[in-house]
Amino acid sequence: MVAPLAPDLDSLNRTGIIELVAGASLEVSARDGHAEDACRNLLPRGTPVYVSFVPGATYHASVAACARLKRAGFHPVPHVAARYLLSFTQLNDFLARAHGEAGVEQALVVAGDVERPLGAYHSSQQVLETGLFQKHGITRIGIAGYPEGHPKIGNAALDAALRAKLALARRAGLDTYVVTQFCFEAPPIVQWLERQGDELAGVPVIIGLAGPASVATLAKFAVRCGIGNSIKALVRGQTSVARLLIEAGPEQIVTALAGAVRQGTPLAGLHFFTFGGVARTAKWCRAIARGELELLPADDRFRVTT
Repeated sequence: MVAPLAPDLDSLNRTGIIELVAGASLEVSARDGHAEDACRNLLPRGTPVYVSFVPGATYHASVAACARLKRAGFHPVPHVAARYLLSFTQLNDFLARAHGEAGVEQALVVAGDVERPLGAYHSSQQVLETGLFQKHGITRIGIAGYPEGHPKIGNAALDAALRAKLALARRAGLDTYVVTQFCFEAPPIVQWLERQGDELAGVPVIIGLAGPASVATLAKFAVRCGIGNSIKALVRGQTSVARLLIEAGPEQIVTALAGAVRQGTPLAGLHFFTFGGVARTAKWCRAIARGELELLPADDRFRVTT
C-alpha cells in the first residue's frame, strides 16, 4: 500500500496566510472623508469597516461615515467610546441614528483614550450596562483586548475587566467578540491567549494588526497606544532616518500567526488599523486574497508580488 503524500509545508503556509487575511476587517477614521471610495473596488462587498471615534470628531460624523459605507456595500462598525460621550441622551441618539440611518447592527465598545471623561461614562462596561445597544438592534458587540497590556492599567485589572464585560454581555444576550490592540510580534498575542484560558472559550478573537505604512508612522501610533515592546521589533535594524521612512508591512507577523493557527491557536480573523492609508491596506489585502504572494522561508515571511 502506498503511503499518502505528506502535505507540502509551503502550500500549507501559503494557504494559511490567504485564509487568515481573507475576510479581514479594516479601520478608518470618521475624518477620512470618503474612505468608502478608496475601498469600493478593492474590498469584497460586506467587508466589515470600522469607524474610529477620534478626538475632535462627533458622533454625527461617525453616523455619516457609517451611512456612506453602508451605501457602498460595506458593513459599518462604529466605535462607541465611553469617555467621549456626554450623557445617556447622547448615547441613545448616537445608537438610534447609527441603526436607523446606517443599518448598524454591530459596534466596537471601548473606553476611549482621553484622560478625563467628557461626561457620564468612564468605562465601556458602564456603556454596555445601559441596555441601549439591545434597544436599538445593535446586538453584536466587540470588546477590546490588550496582548501587550495597557500603559495605565495593570494586566490583572485588564483581565478582570474583560471577564466582567464578557459576563455582562452573556447575561444581556449580546453576541460578543474581542478585537485586540495592534502588535508587531506574534508571541505576545499567543501568550495573552494562553493566559486568558477558558475565559475566551467560544468567544471569537480578532487580532488587530497595523496595515502597511512607513516605520515612522507605525512607531508614532505605537507610542500613542502604549505598545512599547512591539516598537523594539518594529525599529530593529532601522538605524537611519531614511530607513524610518521606508514602508513596513505586517508580512512577518501574519506568517507567524498563520503558523500559530495551524498549531491550534484559536483566531477568528484579522483587523487592520490603516492609519490614514486605507487604499494601501485594501490593495495589500486584495493582492493576498488573489494569491499574489511569494514565500520567503529564510526570512519567515512573504512578500506581495504586485
